[in-house]
Amino acid sequence: MRLFAALVPPDEVLDEIETAIAPHVGQVPGLRWPARATWHITLAFFGEVPERVLPDLQVRLARAVARHSALDLAFDGFGAFSSVRRARVFWAGMSGGSMTRLADSVKAGARRAGAVETDEKRFHPHLTLARAKHEQDLSALVESLAGFTGSPWRAESVRLVSSTLGAQVRYESLAEWALAPPEPG
Repeated sequence: MRLFAALVPPDEVLDEIETAIAPHVGQVPGLRWPARATWHITLAFFGEVPERVLPDLQVRLARAVARHSALDLAFDGFGAFSSVRRARVFWAGMSGGSMTRLADSVKAGARRAGAVETDEKRFHPHLTLARAKHEQDLSALVESLAGFTGSPWRAESVRLVSSTLGAQVRYESLAEWALAPPEPG
């Protein structure tokens, strides 16, 4: 099964993103805008994971998540990979608590459990909003959304999600673990 670990922002925060991008959805040729129900912040992509690995993976991810505190975050600006002028992915950026240590812990736990296809790219927290088959210049789109800052929110849990590819991608949450309460101060 194809798996990843993710943070899922609250609906009211996603409402702000949806409102900001609404005038642009369907207006940029070549961009595919996935359904809002699929929006998430990927902490780690594990690729194809044998079903026999799942029990140990869940134990190790639970441990990894419990070692990290809840994160105070906000969406802050928009951008594109690999760059705004040569883009294949349009995203909303993040500010606030550092997710890198959490992402690294989740990846390490998954590797120890046997998820050998775990993505080793440098972690860049973002919410993917659109994809293109071919590189294109999205600088006008990104500039039109400059200055956007979403409301602060607290990420309190991490989900393990199964992804099924097809004409329409489907996600199924397999497990969810709470992050530790935020540290005082």
